[in-house]
Amino acid sequence: MPRLRKAARGKRRWLGLEVDAVFSTRDDLQEVLERIPALGEDWRLYDFKDNSAIVRVRLEHYADARAVLEPGFEGLRCVTASGKIRLVRQRLGIERPPRRR
Repeated sequence: MPRLRKAARGKRRWLGLEVDAVFSTRDDLQEVLERIPALGEDWRLYDFKDNSAIVRVRLEHYADARAVLEPGFEGLRCVTASGKIRLVRQRLGIERPPRRR
């Protein structure tokens, strides 16, 4: 089965979050993110390292998600966002994890 073309996959944005120290595991963080309806249904937690995290959201939900997370929500705060994950990782100082093969 052929892959979807890039235009058909939908646009997404990457949110760089500053995370409080109360979140010790990825599961703790995901539980709080699941309680934010503004993220929509197709969000995904990509990176979680030290006090930083990266979340992918669809473009349709980007403005609402950013409006909720910028002032802060239960220990999470949006500090950067971009259409490219590379730029968000660079701004947060997160190294790209090695590829699984």
